[in-house]
Amino acid sequence: MAEEVKVTTVEEILENTTIADVYKAAKQLDGVAKKTKLIESPFFSDLCGNNVYLKPENLQNTGSFKLRGAYNKISQLSDEEKKIGVITASAGNHAQGVAFAAQRLGVNAVICMPATTPLLKVEATKAMGAEVVLHGDSFDDAYAKSLELQKKKGYVYIHPFNDKQVLLGQGTTALEIIDQLKDVDAILVPIGGGGFASGVALATKAVNPHVKVIGVEPEGAACMENSFARGQVSSLSFVETVADGCAVKTPGDLTYAFCKKYLDQIITVSEMEIMSALLSLIEKHKLIAEGAGVLSLAALNKLPFKGKKVAAIISGGNIDISTISALIDKALIARGRVFCFSVLLPDKPGQLVNVAKIIADNNANVIKLDHNQSKVTDSFKKVELEITVETNNHDHIQKLTKALNDAGYDVVKVF
Repeated sequence: MAEEVKVTTVEEILENTTIADVYKAAKQLDGVAKKTKLIESPFFSDLCGNNVYLKPENLQNTGSFKLRGAYNKISQLSDEEKKIGVITASAGNHAQGVAFAAQRLGVNAVICMPATTPLLKVEATKAMGAEVVLHGDSFDDAYAKSLELQKKKGYVYIHPFNDKQVLLGQGTTALEIIDQLKDVDAILVPIGGGGFASGVALATKAVNPHVKVIGVEPEGAACMENSFARGQVSSLSFVETVADGCAVKTPGDLTYAFCKKYLDQIITVSEMEIMSALLSLIEKHKLIAEGAGVLSLAALNKLPFKGKKVAAIISGGNIDISTISALIDKALIARGRVFCFSVLLPDKPGQLVNVAKIIADNNANVIKLDHNQSKVTDSFKKVELEITVETNNHDHIQKLTKALNDAGYDVVKVF
């Protein structure tokens, strides 16, 4: 009678994983992953009343922390497994991590990505020699496709988050933070499927259990918070967020267990908070990040303490120009830095000049103007003027609006 193969349970993995495993991963990554340096941020410190230090994993090789876990996993495969090749699913950053590790280790890689993945991430993954298969609208769709191909071809699966070796690799980020800031009080880490948060929380608590580890999720994809609330791994019916790297419907059973044990808190942030954090990072630190990359920054104002040393991890910076332009535009509108409005004018000479003078007198700058008579269908004697202006803030917008109202113009906000 053949000997029964024992299947390791989630509980056994959780119980038997120690800080020694994280240090082993750090050794594997020595000379592969950059030890990104903390950046003290006076701006974000003043904003939240804590001493904030940025951990810029957007400056990592491949532009994201993801290569840590991918390389740690693939480097420990057997020669036979490496010969077979690897497959994974990813919204982008894990894809590049796997492609980078596979290329460096001489392993063939197939990556399944959502069809909605930004072109920058797709092309960067292909450039590192991986075969890319685009499928579906979310990570979960791409994941299902990758399982189908794995079963068909026999590839070794490299899960983007629900894997012990992957989360151990991600946990090396925490070791670097604590090494550089030994008296850190709290670490903020984004949550997608939970692998990054699991590794960071495990490593942090093992080194210093007094350091708080706070996970951050977008409100439109808060799969871990949803699972915590239900007391078990649960799926969201849909996800919608500018933080596409965290657009995950279902956390892993392994990552759920690690986060449940080691995380102190989960904070959710709105789309506008994410976009505002992105704009602030660009303006104040001249650093580019993606939506998921600034989740930790977006949560700073929601911390339940003041006067502490806080490390906020910027998890990635892979974002294409068109996307970042759209996000910046929305953030400017949300801050009152851009104001678009329309007014109806009598169709006679001099009216446009009058409006332009009021705008100039109130120190707003016109960036777009549409003077269109055909938009007014109930009168042949009026013309609609739609104007987009640069403003300082919402108070400035109110001042400009009042000035136009006082001059007899009815202002209709467009955005």
